[in-house]
Amino acid sequence: MISVADVTRRTGAGPMPLLTVDEFFDGNTDEESIAPNQWGYGRPPLAELAERLRAIEARPEVAWVRVQPHPETVEAQTLAGEALALCTTADEATCRTWVHGFEADVLIGLVDTYRDVPAVPEGALVWSITWD
Repeated sequence: MISVADVTRRTGAGPMPLLTVDEFFDGNTDEESIAPNQWGYGRPPLAELAERLRAIEARPEVAWVRVQPHPETVEAQTLAGEALALCTTADEATCRTWVHGFEADVLIGLVDTYRDVPAVPEGALVWSITWD
């Protein structure tokens, strides 16, 4: 798991970095670090979420999957995920099937401005998986 100090260092004076699935989930045991309002109300445990995201990222039509950190990560000095980002040529309906059971919404684009955004291949879009 990436440390808050590393996120802060990568953020500098600019936008927060997108984090890889490994950076956010490996070693992370804080179930409230992402979608805390849905934890206990249908959102899968972190380990299952990470496993499913890795399976999504392995699909041939998926270029990358990242975690969009919440600004509270720097402010509160606690790793917090705002949303997930899926870069794929798949349509919204297909993305919804991949994240079924996440108790999340799917919308186009990133929820904020981030750095360390990988290239988006021609014909692909970035979908955000968000929780309220």
